[in-house]
Amino acid sequence: MAEQGQRRKLAAILSADVFGYSRLMQDDEAATVETLTKYRNVYSDFVTRHDGRVVDSPGNNILAEFDSPVEAVQCAVEIQRELGRRNLQLAEHRQMHFRIGINLGDILSRDDGTLYGDGVNIAARLEGMAEPGGICLSETVYMQIDGKVEATFENFGGHKVKNITKPVRTYRVVMDEGTAPLKQAGRKTTRTLLLSGAIAVVALVAVGLWWTVRDQAPLQKVTSEGTPTDDPILAMPTGPAIAVLPFKNISGDEEQEYFSDGITEDIITELSRFDELHVISRNSTFQFKGEAVDVREVAQELGADYVVEGSVRKAGTNVRVTAQLLDSASGSHLWADSFDRELTADNIFEVQDEIVGQIVTTIADAYGIIATTRLSQARRSAAHDLGAYECVLRAHEYYGGDFTPEMHLGVRECLALAVEADPTYADAWIWLAGTYRDEGFLGYNARPNPWERMETALKRGLELDPDHQAGHAFLSDLYKERKQKELFIIAAERAIEINPNSANVLAWMGSSLASIGEWERGIALMKKGIVLSRDPPPWMFVDLTWDHYRKGEYEAALAEASNIPKISGWWEPYREEDWRFYEGYALEAAIYGQLGQKAEAEAVVAELLAAFPEFVETELGYMTGGKWDQDVIDHFIDGLRKAGLDIPDARAADQ
Repeated sequence: MAEQGQRRKLAAILSADVFGYSRLMQDDEAATVETLTKYRNVYSDFVTRHDGRVVDSPGNNILAEFDSPVEAVQCAVEIQRELGRRNLQLAEHRQMHFRIGINLGDILSRDDGTLYGDGVNIAARLEGMAEPGGICLSETVYMQIDGKVEATFENFGGHKVKNITKPVRTYRVVMDEGTAPLKQAGRKTTRTLLLSGAIAVVALVAVGLWWTVRDQAPLQKVTSEGTPTDDPILAMPTGPAIAVLPFKNISGDEEQEYFSDGITEDIITELSRFDELHVISRNSTFQFKGEAVDVREVAQELGADYVVEGSVRKAGTNVRVTAQLLDSASGSHLWADSFDRELTADNIFEVQDEIVGQIVTTIADAYGIIATTRLSQARRSAAHDLGAYECVLRAHEYYGGDFTPEMHLGVRECLALAVEADPTYADAWIWLAGTYRDEGFLGYNARPNPWERMETALKRGLELDPDHQAGHAFLSDLYKERKQKELFIIAAERAIEINPNSANVLAWMGSSLASIGEWERGIALMKKGIVLSRDPPPWMFVDLTWDHYRKGEYEAALAEASNIPKISGWWEPYREEDWRFYEGYALEAAIYGQLGQKAEAEAVVAELLAAFPEFVETELGYMTGGKWDQDVIDHFIDGLRKAGLDIPDARAADQ
C-alpha cells in the first residue's frame, strides 16, 4: 500500500537524452544550448498534444509520462520525425540526435508530481539501448500498441537491465528513410575505431608492462576482496598504479597554495578517467604534502609503480608548471617537461591535458585513438575567466579539508561571482550547487529554499556538462533529500559509471546507498573505495561499522570501529587543529552498550560528552538524519542508552 502523499498507477514512461552531447558542447556551447532549448520545446509541444506531461528535464535528459502507451509511442515517433527534419537544416556536425526509451509499468507518483519505481528505471535503461534518432520499447509497451500505431517494429531481444532481476524483452521502431537512426555512419564507425585502438593498447600493455608490474598474474577482474567479479564497477583497475604527489607551490605566496593543490587534483581526476591506469587517490598522496620524500619509499608505501611530481610557479600574468614521471623501482626519471603559459584558464586546461597525455604515452607506449579520444571527451567546459577557475579550486580546497562555515561562505560567494562572470562554466555551477546543499543539510550560512537553488544550479551545470561526475553525485544528494529513491539510485549509479576508479565518489555513493537501505551494494562500493585509497580517511570506515552493528555482529563492529580514530590530523594541511570524529565515539559506545560491557561503555560516553557536550542535541541528528531505516536508528539509540547516554524519548523520535 502506498504511503500518504503517494499513489500507485500504471503509466507509460518516456525517457530521452542527447547522443554525443559532450562533443556538441565542446564544439560550440552557445549553439548547442540554443538547439537544445528549441528541441526541448518540440518535446513539450508534442507531449502536451498526446495528453502527456514532462516530469523532469535535468541536463540533456527529458522524462515524460503518459496514461496511454499508444499516445507515448505516437508522440515519440512524431518527435523523431520532426527533429529529423530540423536536423537537415543544420550542418552534419551540429545535428542533435535524441535516443528515446519507453516502458509501461507500475510506478509511484507523489503529490508534487515526481515519479519513481522500476517503470522509470527500465525506461532510462531502454533509452541507452536506442540508436541516436531511434526509439526502443519494452515488450509491455509493444503488446499494447501492436496494430494501433502506424510504424514498423523489430524484435530487439531480451536484455539484462541494471537493478532489474529478470531480463527485459525489447523492440525497436524502424524509422522512416531520412529520419532513420544513425547506425552505420556514426555509431559503428566510432565503435570500430575504438575497438581497434583498444586491441592495440591492450596488446602493448600486456606484452610490455603487465608481466613486470603484476608478476605475470592472470588477467581477470577482481573485487576489493580479491575475488573474481563480472561487475565492471566493482572490478579493480588492472593497469599499473600511479601516484601523483602534491605539486609544490614555489610562487613565494602562501595564498596561492590552493592553486597548486587544485592543479594536482585536476591531473589526478583526468588520469583516473583512463581504465588502463590505477590512480592512487588524493587521500593517500596528499599526506606527503610539504615533505622532502624519497620517491622509492613513497612508491613502496603506496603500492605505486610510477610517481608523478611537479611544481607550479605563478607570477603576474604567467604560470610555469613542471612535471616529471619516475620509475618507482629505480627512482629514475622516465619523462620530464615544463610548460610556460600566459595565465588564462583555457591554457591551464591545455597544460593539464598535455601532462596527462605524456604520462599515458610513456607508460603504455600507445598514444593512439583511445588516449586522444578520451582526452577530448574528458575535457570539461573550460572557463574563459581565470577568476572563475580559481573559485572552483577554492571549492576543492573547501571540500578537501577546510570544511567550516567560514570557508563555506567565502567559497559560495566566490562561485556565485564566477557563474555571473562566465555563465557557461559547468564546474562553477556544479560546485555552487554543492554549497547550496551544505546550506540545507549542514545549516552553513543558511538562507530560505537552499534545495531549490541547488536544483537550479545543478540543472544548469549538467546542461553544460552532462558527464560531470560530481554533478551527478550532488544530484543524487538532492533526490535523497526529497526521498525519491529510484531517481537517487539512477543518479548515484551514473556518478559511479562516469569514473569507477574515483575512490572518494565510490565511497560517497556507497555511503549514501547504505543509508537508504541498499546495504549490499553500498558496502561493496565502500570497500572498493577503501582499497583504492590505500590510506583511506576515517569516514570511509563508518558505514562498515554500521553494517556490522545493524546485523548484531558486535565484535566485528568493534573491530571495524577501531579504524575510526577519535582524534585525527587527516585534514592537515588545511586545518591547524586536529579533527575529532564523534562517529567513532558514538558507535563504540553503542557497541559496548549492546555487548553489556558497562565500564567500557561509560568510559567512552564520558569521552564523547567531553569532546561533544551537545551531542544529543546536535551530532546525533547528523548521524541518524540521513538514514531511512528506522529500525537501524532505533537499534543505535537503544545501544547508546544501554551505554548510559541520556536520550529523551521525544529527542529519539525527532531523529
